[in-house]
Amino acid sequence: MHNFILFQDPDIYENIKKSTINYWEDFIAAVPLYVLGILILILGVLIATWIGQFAMARIQSRTQDPLMSKFLGNAIRFILIIIFILLALDAAGLGNVSAGILAAAGASAVVLGFAFKDIGQNFIAGIILSFNRPFNVNDTVEIGDIFGKVKTLEFRYTKLKTFDGKDVYIPNSDVITLPVINYTEDGFFRYDFIIGIAYEDNIDGAKKVVLKALSEEPDVMTDKEHPNFVTEDKLDTSTVNLKVFFWVDTKEFGMNALITKGNVVRRVKEALEDAGYYMPADIQEIKLYGKETELPVSFRDKDKEDKKNS
Repeated sequence: MHNFILFQDPDIYENIKKSTINYWEDFIAAVPLYVLGILILILGVLIATWIGQFAMARIQSRTQDPLMSKFLGNAIRFILIIIFILLALDAAGLGNVSAGILAAAGASAVVLGFAFKDIGQNFIAGIILSFNRPFNVNDTVEIGDIFGKVKTLEFRYTKLKTFDGKDVYIPNSDVITLPVINYTEDGFFRYDFIIGIAYEDNIDGAKKVVLKALSEEPDVMTDKEHPNFVTEDKLDTSTVNLKVFFWVDTKEFGMNALITKGNVVRRVKEALEDAGYYMPADIQEIKLYGKETELPVSFRDKDKEDKKNS
């Protein structure tokens, strides 16, 4: 009953009618401003994207650093888009909204700082890495226990491609704090392996044969600071173990380096055999303590058995 009487009141009806008409007229009058704001926003995004790409190309041409250029280009684009959003709101007559956004951002900075502490840390770490970092794109690195090639540096993470095909995204704050091992910075990585020769063989002669074999492998690298060498490792049960150290190119680290290592092992083994060096297997020693009356060991001539069976 009360609701029915309320809507029958002519003053209330007229007030609602006038308010609706006023709001509609204000909206119609503001439409051109809204359209202008939308146009400014669209144009601003296009301009910000173009300026970001232009800055990226200019920075890369000057620094030859694709990681820094991409990071700074994206940062410039992001900042310009925010500026154009505020300009669009102001042009649309929503200056109070943009001012409120800035005021709210300032008032909530502390709260957001705690809520998104990790994001802020990673962003700041990304800025630091864009100017000062221990790697470049396509460098082979080990960050913590992740081993692979650097592919990109973003605001929050660094992307690595492992040699078994995994895409790993490491937070930039971890890249700053964890040890980073760069295998590619000077282009040299050292491999080593052990090879055993017989006790009666000449050690110096065997070392010369190994070094000659290393020099004949085209993918083995060496210079004054990175010499290849062979040294005595230890006296084993049946062999004198020599340890071979050699350098490979890490610019194309991965399959090529492993293939080079395999070629070196094969070449050294064949060179020692051709030079008459014997590489014995482990010798098993059998001890008799006096209680045994006979030794259950027999020898057979395999060639004679094969002829007999044929």
